[in-house]
Amino acid sequence: MTADEQSTWTPGPAGPCSRWPAEQGETIRQIVDRAGDKWTVLVIGSLHGGPLRYTDLQRSVQGISQRMLTHTLRQLQRDGLVTRTAYPEVPPRVEYALTELGATLIDAVTALIDWAGNHHDEILRSRERYDESVREREAQG
Repeated sequence: MTADEQSTWTPGPAGPCSRWPAEQGETIRQIVDRAGDKWTVLVIGSLHGGPLRYTDLQRSVQGISQRMLTHTLRQLQRDGLVTRTAYPEVPPRVEYALTELGATLIDAVTALIDWAGNHHDEILRSRERYDESVREREAQG
């Protein structure tokens, strides 16, 4: 870039967080990180139908370990997205449900899951092409 180009160059948009005060940036990144986590997306999607007991929730989120489900639920509780209700029964019963705030994520979560489902085959083909090109480059030295 020449000196003239440097003096007239202006940066592009500052990114999706630029419209929020800078002091909120870290918290916004943490929230996006939580909301975009695969287990969070799947747990919120599962709770969309109403409260679930822990074991029913674990069954509905295929592949999640007990440890990861517990961790995810605690983080969602901390952020005010999920409630935990323990009923004083024998045996004890615990249910998890979306809060009003958590329910506001349903549209975003559903859109993300639907996008992944709609583009599943295309993405798999792209991965196969990419992996094949990497194998070819590695074979060439």
